[in-house]
Amino acid sequence: MSFYPQIKQFVIGKSLPTTAHIEERLSNAAALAVLSSDALSSVAYATEEILLVLMAAGTGDLGLSLPISIAIILLLAIVVLSYRQTIRAYPQGGGSYIVARENIGLYAGLIAGSSLMIDYILTVTVSISAGTAALTSAMPFLRDQTVLLCLIFIFLLMLANLRGVKESGKIFMIPTYAFITTIFLLIIVGLIQHVTGQVSTSYPIIPISQELSLFFVLRAFAAGCTALTGVEAISDGVLAFKPPEWKNARLTLVYLGIILSFMFVGISFLANSHHIVPESGQTVLSLLGREIFGVSPIYYFLQIVTLLVLLLAANTSYADFPRLCYFLARDGFLPRQLSLLGDRLVYSNGIILLSACAAILVILFKGEVNAVIPLYAVGVFTSFTLSQAGMVRHWFVQKSPGWQASAMMNGVGTITTLVVLLVIIYTKFLRGAWLVVVAIPIFVSLFLGIARHYQYVARGLSVQDIVRPSYTPRPKLEVITHPAVVVIGQLNLGTVQALDYARLIADEIVAVHVDIGSTDREKLWEKWQKLESDIPLHIIDSPYRSVIDPIVKFIGEFEERYPDVFTTIIIPAFVTRNWWDAILHNQTSLFLKNALRAKKSRVVTTVRYFL
Repeated sequence: MSFYPQIKQFVIGKSLPTTAHIEERLSNAAALAVLSSDALSSVAYATEEILLVLMAAGTGDLGLSLPISIAIILLLAIVVLSYRQTIRAYPQGGGSYIVARENIGLYAGLIAGSSLMIDYILTVTVSISAGTAALTSAMPFLRDQTVLLCLIFIFLLMLANLRGVKESGKIFMIPTYAFITTIFLLIIVGLIQHVTGQVSTSYPIIPISQELSLFFVLRAFAAGCTALTGVEAISDGVLAFKPPEWKNARLTLVYLGIILSFMFVGISFLANSHHIVPESGQTVLSLLGREIFGVSPIYYFLQIVTLLVLLLAANTSYADFPRLCYFLARDGFLPRQLSLLGDRLVYSNGIILLSACAAILVILFKGEVNAVIPLYAVGVFTSFTLSQAGMVRHWFVQKSPGWQASAMMNGVGTITTLVVLLVIIYTKFLRGAWLVVVAIPIFVSLFLGIARHYQYVARGLSVQDIVRPSYTPRPKLEVITHPAVVVIGQLNLGTVQALDYARLIADEIVAVHVDIGSTDREKLWEKWQKLESDIPLHIIDSPYRSVIDPIVKFIGEFEERYPDVFTTIIIPAFVTRNWWDAILHNQTSLFLKNALRAKKSRVVTTVRYFL
């Protein structure tokens, strides 16, 4: 094994066969940690976001944080109940993109998909930045290294997720449940202090800079709605659960709603009863911990588990962003590389892409939570609304038993999340939400442009209407002077021309195709017998989803059969109109040629087909 594969295996582990996919599923407890850490961790900053808005109205109106928090929990209950209907209707996974596209239309699906992609990227940025803020609140001397710390945490999360779903579940369970336990301990001790009168009797004097109004209260409500981000992750990730997947997903969603409700309302109540006011350089949770626990080991433990769970909150995005990219890539709206499973049965390219985007945003916004928060929640409530609207239409079309109650629940969810979305856009538009509003149509345009390119390539390579001469099986020669191997990805005009070239130069020809689990063998054989029946086709199974290694091994064995002559390896490749279009394709021919050069294959020919 060369140096790079050794390092790769050490960092992310040994490759897993495709048959191990079912073993990589999550228990309910592990799924709560992996898929719900975003929603659960939001209690670390959601109350603070409400208070930061209310501070402008002065001391007297900070108490509104509690009724606003209760209103948000009622919204949470509606969203949870609505998504339980979605999971029942889509037991194989019903993300907003799939639901909206199937029930409303292509553009609705792409808007939902782009909204979720933006939200997942922002989730990583916010969670990492908030976690780092928890660390620097306890250790102020690290504040100057905020951006560097954020980038280190993103890198570590990326590595953890590249190791696979099961591995990441094991890693993330302890911090998540330690955070939940510590928050409930904080709430219990805080309530005891409140009952026994061991609390501050009043808020410090805060000057009024803005009069209380309906718009002002709506701003605070919109700020607190960040607590709902990540709730849709369980609906998107149904297939990550152990069987029966959809039942376990619905149950875990209920657990999430109950735990999140108690923690969020509890922290808001304590912030109100202990008269906590946000301070520069200190999170509200840190101030509350100091007030209740004092500067004690348990306070520092609270900050550490808050840091960890906020870092792991980004893992909700790492669990669902690559899966969303897979669906979009499968349908031709994103580069096909994003649809491929990596060595550890995760969509590695999606994980790397998410990490790169989040790192860029961290650098641009300097790791400041309050700078990114105004962009947050627009995407997620857009996808909420489209998903719920799609479910309403789904029930009216399917009319399955009990569909009226389900349609009513999703209808209430649609109206509620739409109202909240409009409130968020209205109140946060000038504070940064306009960036997301502008970005969504840009993403949709990008998706459509990619789809047009793939459709153009498919038309250009199609063999549907071509007429081929009738080839008779090639006679077996006693002496082979020029053998050739033709590498076949798909049977298209490019490979047809490569096979014609092989017929011109070779007296022994074989074709080889690698099946990584996605080949429609019956269809391929049918086409092959119709067009290229004179040349034997070898289909190699690749249980570890590698294309290059099986081909190199096959060619090596073929060359050993003819040691005294030159074997020509023929690789078909199509050339796109523009150089940048190559980004949308796997570049398998380039990697294969490099691998063959390393194995000292002497004659490697590329037959190019120009689109």
